[in-house]
Amino acid sequence: MPLLNKKPAASARPSGAQPAATQSSSAHPTATQPSSTHPPAASRSWSLARIALTAFFAVDGFLFAAWVVRIPDIRAQVHASHSALGLALLCVSGGAVATMPVIGRLCVRFGSRRVTVVSLLLLSAAVVLPPHAHSVPTLGAVLVLFGAGYGAANVSMNSAAVEVVAELRRPVMPSFHAGYSLGGLLGAAVGGLLAGTLTASWALALSGVLGLAVTAIAGAALLRTRPAGQLPFVKTGKQTATGKQPTGNPPGRLPHARLLVLLLGLTALCSSYGEGSLADWATLHLTDDVHASAALAAFGYAAYAFAMTTGRLAGTWLSIRLGPARLMVAGGLTAGVGMLVAALTPSVPVVLGGFVLVGLGLSNLFPLAIARAGEAGGPHGVATASTLGYAGMLIGPPVIGFLADAASLPVALTTVAAAGAGAAALALVVHRPAAGARQ
Repeated sequence: MPLLNKKPAASARPSGAQPAATQSSSAHPTATQPSSTHPPAASRSWSLARIALTAFFAVDGFLFAAWVVRIPDIRAQVHASHSALGLALLCVSGGAVATMPVIGRLCVRFGSRRVTVVSLLLLSAAVVLPPHAHSVPTLGAVLVLFGAGYGAANVSMNSAAVEVVAELRRPVMPSFHAGYSLGGLLGAAVGGLLAGTLTASWALALSGVLGLAVTAIAGAALLRTRPAGQLPFVKTGKQTATGKQPTGNPPGRLPHARLLVLLLGLTALCSSYGEGSLADWATLHLTDDVHASAALAAFGYAAYAFAMTTGRLAGTWLSIRLGPARLMVAGGLTAGVGMLVAALTPSVPVVLGGFVLVGLGLSNLFPLAIARAGEAGGPHGVATASTLGYAGMLIGPPVIGFLADAASLPVALTTVAAAGAGAAALALVVHRPAAGARQ
């Protein structure tokens, strides 16, 4: 991402000059600088901040997965019909979407790291509440609170992650999201193993206690660190966030920055559209259309989730070598091809391979889009892009369902391929100004 080539002495360089590292790899805006350019304080802060923030991402994924695997138990407890449960679950999304823009402003005022700690405290406390609801309206009210904590955590954590990325000058945003994916896998696995042993109340209570403990330990570590300085937001005109000249413009005032954040939010929307669609429809596609066994169908989604986690673990390495623009374009196209193969091929092994390609392709689109939005608009940019991205996860499953009824599920799933191609095209657009500035 363009921000990562920034040096403290950039303003002393002639306006037409370009560092050797950038000249040798002008197509790679993430080329790293020698460690001697990092201030010692920033290096120490980075080590502690990255560990603490990764723990926050992991516990966020763990808590959400712990709740998801207990939905059937809580549905039975409140005696909800499918439609009533759907409305209650929509409250999670409503709470998250309503909270995200507010959290962006709070991060600007109080700092992303403080808001991150408070948000995870709220989420850890809220995850305990659903098993104690005994009616659908009460469950909906509880899930609004849970969704608010989840949305607040995602905006504040990503805003803090953008700060850490700027301090390190390395594209490590995918590694934070890999922590979220790993936490989610662990939460689902532990929740499934304990489903026959512990009640939902005990399981979610223990999850909440774990969340509070991690928040206390990681929060103390994160709050001991301080951001290296104000983030240099994107500026219109000749200068952009490519490391040539930092600016002090506040986020959201410049038309170019607002447009860039909007396009990045749409990129995140395309990515999360695919994520939400695969989460709800991949297993059904394998059983109904490809006639796979239930065990193979479950393995299909697991393979997709594992591929996404693997892609995020490799995301920093790939970003450094390819650059975020190339990685996002390649990711969108890979997801598109994989989804076409999975949707239109009747062979179970080929469909599973297609799901793996989708997971690898989508893995780094969302984190890199959010990171770039943070460069362009600070916490406000993160909040806007995250809200749009979350909207993609909301609209994906019902759109697929509507199209499946109108045509067929394989045809409906091809829209995920179209979303991947759209993300690739948007990635070209949002990185074009930075590429032009380097020429």
